[in-house]
Amino acid sequence: MSHTFRPHDLLRVTDPSVLLTGAPPAWVRAVVERTAWAVVRRDGGETGRVAVGVRGVTRGERHATTVPVAAVAEHVRPEDLRDRIDGGRQRTPAMAALRPAASFLAGIGCPWGPTGSVGFELGTRRPVTTPDSDLDIVIRSDALPSPTCAAEWIGALSGLPARVDCLLETSAGAVALAELAAAPPTLVLRTARGPRLISLAEMTR
Repeated sequence: MSHTFRPHDLLRVTDPSVLLTGAPPAWVRAVVERTAWAVVRRDGGETGRVAVGVRGVTRGERHATTVPVAAVAEHVRPEDLRDRIDGGRQRTPAMAALRPAASFLAGIGCPWGPTGSVGFELGTRRPVTTPDSDLDIVIRSDALPSPTCAAEWIGALSGLPARVDCLLETSAGAVALAELAAAPPTLVLRTARGPRLISLAEMTR
């Protein structure tokens, strides 16, 4: 199993107790006893440990912690979840939006995969999406597309059963596709050390 963990990857741990270090909120114990899965966070972490987040039932229930790399039993990347799209139940608008979104994204020439509640549902097979869930997508790219191209991608992904929110992951950090499409002079780059501003020219040159 690879130990190269990136933001949005899903990890199943061997023992749910490793997700309960410190003083977690009361809801965390109930969640990890049902499903010992966590999502890799955008954090440098410590040697031998990986920074993760535990998802609760509501959007506000998110718990940040770290787990030992040795405790990871299964590692699923967003890109791995594309093989599960056809077998996924279209029980919510976000899940129903995934198949037509995948048809378009298959032709952009970049690795991509579902994240957020849709990715978590596909990866863990637990029904966590709701009627209000967005379809979150991560697109891996060494270089950002032009703002014009970003706007074309957003246009192609509009009109689906749920709102599609894409994040462009580069080696330097992540940028929101919608922000890039607006062609601002500066962009918010999400990094392991926190967000920082970077010029559009620097990111797209």
